[in-house]
Amino acid sequence: MTFPTRVSVGITGASGACYALRLLEALVQQEVEISLVISTAGQLVLATETDLKFYKNQQKNQLMLAQHFHAKPNQIKMYSKDQWSAPLASGTGAPKQMVICPCTTGCLSAVAHGSSDNLLERAADVVIKEQGKLILVVREMPFSVIHLQNMLSLAQQGVVIMPANPGFYFNPTSLEEIVDFVVAKILDQLGLPQTLSARWGSED
Repeated sequence: MTFPTRVSVGITGASGACYALRLLEALVQQEVEISLVISTAGQLVLATETDLKFYKNQQKNQLMLAQHFHAKPNQIKMYSKDQWSAPLASGTGAPKQMVICPCTTGCLSAVAHGSSDNLLERAADVVIKEQGKLILVVREMPFSVIHLQNMLSLAQQGVVIMPANPGFYFNPTSLEEIVDFVVAKILDQLGLPQTLSARWGSED
């Protein structure tokens, strides 16, 4: 099956698994083809903050996530961090848009300096060099000068720096609404429609 939109998603070991899972759910619902890479620390955090349990076999993980999100066949394509043959490693095959959510400051540093020590970092490097859209949902506080310098360097290259900072003007009454606010902002940046969170000035 061919999907109209392709997006790469990277999940690192920062706290904030709820943002990543809600983003994946929203992308699946909009019939987006997802190329997914989860770092080792990212899998650990997901297992700590959610009920998801990961296997050493990536095919099992891919099947597990597809069932969890009720995805269509081949809608979620999961790659290991050392799978250099993956389409994400080359500008000829990688999606033009990528979100790293949540993004550790360690990953932020690697991307800022072009380290590309694993597939997740290489995928981000490819999106930058191909002049696509890279969104980093940085999850850390407080930020050090090093973090801020790395964010400035990437922002100057067109990377979208989007710390997971929800607004509260819509008077949320649940954690889910707060998570949806952040994910809605990500979908806006990807150019995808969203009804997760009301916009400022909206009567809804």
